[in-house]
Amino acid sequence: MSVKILALDTATENCSVALLVDDKVYVRSEIAPRDHTKKILPMVDEVLKEAGLTLTDLDALAFGRGPGSFTGVRIGIGIAQGLSFGADLPMIGISTLAAMAQGAYRKHGAEQVATAIDARMSEVYWARYLRQEDGTWLAVDEEAVIPPQLVAQNSHSDEHQWYRAGTGWQAYSELLDQVKFVTQQSDVLFPDAEDIVQLAKFELAKGNTIDAEQASPVYLRDTVAWKKLPGRE
Repeated sequence: MSVKILALDTATENCSVALLVDDKVYVRSEIAPRDHTKKILPMVDEVLKEAGLTLTDLDALAFGRGPGSFTGVRIGIGIAQGLSFGADLPMIGISTLAAMAQGAYRKHGAEQVATAIDARMSEVYWARYLRQEDGTWLAVDEEAVIPPQLVAQNSHSDEHQWYRAGTGWQAYSELLDQVKFVTQQSDVLFPDAEDIVQLAKFELAKGNTIDAEQASPVYLRDTVAWKKLPGRE
């Protein structure tokens, strides 16, 4: 069965778009921390033109649902919703952490990935994933926003060698280097739509889509703009 899925992500410094047409993927990606709103739609136009398609030819629109930058996640979802409404497309939200696991597999063949995005406020967005035989990913740690020292303190040794993915490993290297499981460095720092679109393919096959008005971000953190002051709830 022919599959056509457009994916976009602006949840981190990376701005990316990918169009999956059966087994072929058209991609655009650029590190542009303050220019997502300027770059994302031209990227969408470019991949559609390259593939000779329009939005109405597609089966679904996938987006990075977070966690990540609060502004970036909102931008990505807002733009994805607009495109979805305009073309009457179902939507698929994909975890940015799971997307980085898929990125580590794409680049290094990694099947055990420990993901950590720098969440500021001395915390990381954290999860670990094991690749399954069908190509999906099993989260062995629930997605969480957590101080890196607690990641290290709560870690346990196991039989796996975990590939590192995400900016958190660099931002809090002294703390995360203390984890008790064996890790291996990778060059995956950000989620990318090229990997989101591959995960979305599995969700589409399962019928796991939502209407545009149901698309929502996953922040993991309730307090988004400022640290709590002493004595304040």
